[in-house]
Amino acid sequence: MAFKQLTQRIQNIGWRVQDNLSDPTTRSQIIKKARFIIIGIVLIFTILILWMNRIPDQFNPVENAIQMAASKQQNVVTGYTSTATVITLANTLLNKPGGYLSNDVTPPSIWIDNVPNWEFGVLVQIRDFSRALRNDISRSQSQSLEDEDLAIAEPQFNFNSNSWLFPPSEHEYKKGISALESYLARLSNEEQANAQFYARADNLADWLAIAQKRLGSLSQRLTASVGQIRINTDLAGDSAAQQSTSSSAEIVAKTPWLQIDDVFYEARGTSWALIHLLKAMEHDFSTILRKKNALVSLRQIIRELESTQDTVWSPMILNGSGFGIRANHSLVMASYISRANAAMIDLQALLNRG
Repeated sequence: MAFKQLTQRIQNIGWRVQDNLSDPTTRSQIIKKARFIIIGIVLIFTILILWMNRIPDQFNPVENAIQMAASKQQNVVTGYTSTATVITLANTLLNKPGGYLSNDVTPPSIWIDNVPNWEFGVLVQIRDFSRALRNDISRSQSQSLEDEDLAIAEPQFNFNSNSWLFPPSEHEYKKGISALESYLARLSNEEQANAQFYARADNLADWLAIAQKRLGSLSQRLTASVGQIRINTDLAGDSAAQQSTSSSAEIVAKTPWLQIDDVFYEARGTSWALIHLLKAMEHDFSTILRKKNALVSLRQIIRELESTQDTVWSPMILNGSGFGIRANHSLVMASYISRANAAMIDLQALLNRG
């Protein structure tokens, strides 16, 4: 009996809905309300997208290190500024407006692609520096033991940047940050000698070698926005050199149209992170840089990279030809990065001299 009553009530509700929909006035009200709801959702998503698309402001690595040391009651020793800087870069990646977006699969962040590419550029620099810190800067020689915290931090930052579950990328990166903070605490403790940061010319030169290759690759990808026919120089300079498979004498390089803005924002993220790391290195390696008379060279690299952070006034990344009517933002970015890359190569050579 109860089942029959329930069935009857459901039918009555269905008839009422059908009667309301058949009424023109009611149908008009429903359409009007639905329209307002859709407009409200679009407006909220638009505001969220604009908020999430904000790039974090730059910070002063030296002041940041002093504030971090004061809050944790630690000493600012050699290497503290560089380590504190990479920790702040990683925290910024996770805690900026909208959080970490590269692995988001829900609206509206799934529709944002510029910031995830910017995040990847920053992440690559965090990975490179944590690797240099683990393999070179924290070790006195090739036969020395690696630092236990850095051995944890370096692989954590190399976790898949797009994993949204089981586990999320953020969880793995937070483990890397915790390991770096543990290393920083031991580094700042003058009573302990098991954590070191060796500010030597060869260590700085080794890290610069990694950074300049990253910039060189980005420069090539940026200039390929208009398509280029390049001479194959893979084996140039060594008559006995060999490669696994043969390749043509000329190579056509062109970045796909849909990836042009991706490369542009990855380059901006890479440059943003490098600006902070180079300023931190300027502080920690100041004695070596002064001895080599290389401070001016380092500051010139920073200045070139700072130009990559200028405001983009266009609503989209344009891909005009090199000398055409329309601008080509990728070529402008490539010019700054190429000059920074060339200056970085010169600085590396200067540091390697006796």
